[in-house]
Amino acid sequence: MDPALERLLEKIEDGDALTDAELEQLSSFVRKDGGRVLRTALAQALLNADAVSEAMAVLEALERDFPHDVQVALARARAFVSQERYAEAEAPLQHALRLNPGDPEATKALAVLAMRRGELDRARVLINQVLRQDPFDSEAQQLSAELDAPGDLPAQSIPLLNDFTARLVKQLTAQSTPHLLQKDQLLVRLGKGGVARLDLKSLYRGFLDGAKSLDVAVEVLARELAERTLGIPAGRLPLLATALPVVRDSTFLDRAVGAAHREGPAGLLFFYTLRDPELVRYIPEGVLRTHRLSLEELDTAAWKNLAAEIPQLRAIELELGALRLSPAPTGLWAIAVGDGHDAARLLSPPHQALLEERLGAGPLRVYLGLRELVLLCRSDDVPNLAKLQGLEASPDGIAGAFCLQARRISRLDDWEK
Repeated sequence: MDPALERLLEKIEDGDALTDAELEQLSSFVRKDGGRVLRTALAQALLNADAVSEAMAVLEALERDFPHDVQVALARARAFVSQERYAEAEAPLQHALRLNPGDPEATKALAVLAMRRGELDRARVLINQVLRQDPFDSEAQQLSAELDAPGDLPAQSIPLLNDFTARLVKQLTAQSTPHLLQKDQLLVRLGKGGVARLDLKSLYRGFLDGAKSLDVAVEVLARELAERTLGIPAGRLPLLATALPVVRDSTFLDRAVGAAHREGPAGLLFFYTLRDPELVRYIPEGVLRTHRLSLEELDTAAWKNLAAEIPQLRAIELELGALRLSPAPTGLWAIAVGDGHDAARLLSPPHQALLEERLGAGPLRVYLGLRELVLLCRSDDVPNLAKLQGLEASPDGIAGAFCLQARRISRLDDWEK
C-alpha cells in the first residue's frame, strides 16, 4: 500500500479530521481505485470533517453499487449513529443481518440502539446472541455488564400487534385513506383501481425492528401507504417488469383472499408481489383484469425477473439453533437475500445451476421454515440433516421437510415413496 494512503487511513481510523489537502489527496486515491474500501474511508473522513451531506452522498452511491455488501451497510449505520440519527441507523443494521445472519457488529449496534430506547430485554437477547458465538467478545461483555448494572432505565412497554393495528387504522381513517382489515391483511384501495394487500405482521415486525415510538412509526407508515400504494403500474409492460414470485403454503390462502396465485409443486403456492424493498404488496387478481393480463403472463414475467438477478449462495454454521455465516464451506448452505423471495430463488434456474455446481447433482434436503432464508444440505450429509431436523418453523415459515432433485422440489414423504 502507498505509504501516504496508509497514513491517511490510520488518521481516519483514529477519528482525526483530515486537512483540505489530505481530503483532496484521499479523493485522488479514490478516483484511481474506485473500490468499496477507499470510498467507505472517504465517507468516514467526510464525517470526521462534519461534511455530513457529502459523506451521505458517497454512502448512498456505495449502497447503489454494492447493495449486498455487509461493510457498506455497517458504514451507513455508523454514519447515522455519528449524527445521533438513531432511528435511521436501524434499517442498514437490519440489512447487514439479512446479508450476514448473526453478524456480531450489527447485532451489537442493534443492542446499543435498543438500550437507548429502553428496550433492555431485547438488548439482552441481542448481546447474548453475540456472547454465544464468542464468549470473549470484549464489547459484548461490556454491554452485558452495563445492562446488569444497577440504575438501568425501565424498559419501555412494547405495543402488541392489536395496539399497533388499531393505531394504524385510526391514522388511516383520519387521513381518509381507503382501507379494509381482512384477517392478518390490510387492504388499501389504489388510486387507479385495484387493491394493495399488505401483511400486518410484516408491518408490525418492521415497527418492532425500528427505532421510532408507536405514534411516530404509525404516522410515517400511514403517510407512506397513502403515497406508495398508488404505485401499481398503470400499463401491462411496467407491471410485468416489476413483478416477482413468492412461495407460500396453503395456510396463506386465508390471509391473501383475492391475491393472484397459482398452484406449485409439493403443495406450495406461488403468489406475486411488486418489487419493493420495504413494503410487501401482493398483486390482486383484479389487477389482472384491469391490465388485461393472464395469470400465465404474470407468472412467466415474475420468474423471468427473478432469474435475471445474480444467484447467491452462502455457507452457514448452525450450532445450538444459532445461525451465522461461515468463511469456509460447512456442508450447510443458505439462500439468504432476505427479501421474502428466497424460497422462490430455490426454484429459479440460475440458483439451481449454482446449487449443482456447489453441492453436486444429488438430492438435497431443503428447509423452508424460516421465511427470510432457505437452508439446504445434501441428503447424505447426516450431521447437517440432524441439525435441520432440530429446527422448528417460524409462524411465517413453511413447515415440513422438502427434497430438491433434478431441479424438482417435493415433500420428503413423497420423495421417499
